[in-house]
Amino acid sequence: MIKQILGRLPKKPSKSADAREAPSSGHSASSRSNDVAGHRAGGLKEVPLAGTNFSSNSGIGNKFFEGARANESFEALPNFRDVPTSERQNLFLRKVNVCCAVFDFTDPTKNTKEKELKRQTLIELADYVASANGKFTETIIQEVIKMVSVNLFRSPAAQPRENKISQAYDFEEDEPLMDPAWPHLQFVYEFFLRFVASSETDTKLAKRHLDHPFLLKLLDLFDSEDPRERDYLKTVLHRIYGKFMVHRPFIRKAINNIFFRFVYETEKFNGVAELLEVLGSIINGFALPLKEEHKLFLVRVLLPLHRPKCLPMYHQQLSYCITQFVEKDSKLADTVIRGLLKCWPITNSSKEVMFLSELEEVLEATQLPEFERCMVPMFRRIAYCLSSSHFQVAERALYLWNNDHIENLIRQNRKVILPIILPALERNSRSHWNQVVQSLTRNVRKIFSDADPDLFQECLRKVQEDEAKQSEVKAKHEATWRRLEQAANKAASTEVPFPAQKVAS
Repeated sequence: MIKQILGRLPKKPSKSADAREAPSSGHSASSRSNDVAGHRAGGLKEVPLAGTNFSSNSGIGNKFFEGARANESFEALPNFRDVPTSERQNLFLRKVNVCCAVFDFTDPTKNTKEKELKRQTLIELADYVASANGKFTETIIQEVIKMVSVNLFRSPAAQPRENKISQAYDFEEDEPLMDPAWPHLQFVYEFFLRFVASSETDTKLAKRHLDHPFLLKLLDLFDSEDPRERDYLKTVLHRIYGKFMVHRPFIRKAINNIFFRFVYETEKFNGVAELLEVLGSIINGFALPLKEEHKLFLVRVLLPLHRPKCLPMYHQQLSYCITQFVEKDSKLADTVIRGLLKCWPITNSSKEVMFLSELEEVLEATQLPEFERCMVPMFRRIAYCLSSSHFQVAERALYLWNNDHIENLIRQNRKVILPIILPALERNSRSHWNQVVQSLTRNVRKIFSDADPDLFQECLRKVQEDEAKQSEVKAKHEATWRRLEQAANKAASTEVPFPAQKVAS
């Protein structure tokens, strides 16, 4: 009876509850946070994450907020400037734990108050990290990694275009899918980016919690359909790679595995361009001489990336990575050029134009010895491009002579190159349908003629002799077919019909 009476009495409010107040609206966010500060986050249905556990001191419990419980737990915590310096790390932990609540932004009408409070809390956390003056403890690092994992490593959304690579589609006109939760997720990314980059984040402590499973899940997020998320991930990954040297080999290996799966299995991964952009910066920092591991990465990973049909989505970044290797070590030019020739597209004219552009960039960093090793198969392929009926392919191949370094290499090896390409130049000058191609062809012929008139005339006579022989062989073939046709017609006219056989009744 006494327990029942006492249970009806109102409970005394806690000191922490008395101290709570709304976060200050004057608190400034980061430059990136300001870009989306005006966006409404949209309502959320709260969804649990598999495998997520909250610590007992988080104030949240093992379930996500529902109904009245969400409203009670999402009361605003004090601002950092309103508490003593000694209490700020504890307040930081409380705010981090509050941000572990996850909402569903597909419903713009639910939990709008809680989402706004969480958004303000994330902005305050980001500003606090940017201006922190003391080292973060291991407990803080652990809770931050937990909060970031809960918010970012969400269940994958439906992919309605999963088989888009196997279907013909326009890479430029295909609209990316925008995540409705992005106005909220951006603040999580901004906070995490500042936390990783902060000088108060101890690398030795953080590496225990920012571990390999975390990095694998972070890399999986590069498959997001939302380009804004991939752009943030690119920056975060670059910061992690630069700060945590112990994780560098693992990150490179994990990226290699993503590319292997993309090239040889799925041909479906949205973040190839962003990963290549990160790798371009990594390659730029490779020390000389290059390690064998890095050369194998070039041969086994980067060069095969020219094969997928969706090359236009990431060719610019891939070409930059390839060129960085050649600029680091010019002896790799032969390997790169032969790798390009191996993957050269035969029936895809737009990809062929890309390959010619990349070939020019590689040749700009190529020295004479490496050029001489691969010039014969390379100019055989260029001769095919010069003869292409697609004017952009022929035009792009002819533009190689506008590059002074490439022209100098060709000039020094004209005795080998001119006999290979002159037949294509002659056909273009006589019969190509595009006037621009004909004009560029005449300019290239003039370059060779002025450089070595005797060689040009000798090669021209050889071309004319070969064309005469081909005409003679063609005439013989046609005469042979006419004789065969006449003989067949004569045999058909003189053929004696077989007598009809009577069938016994």
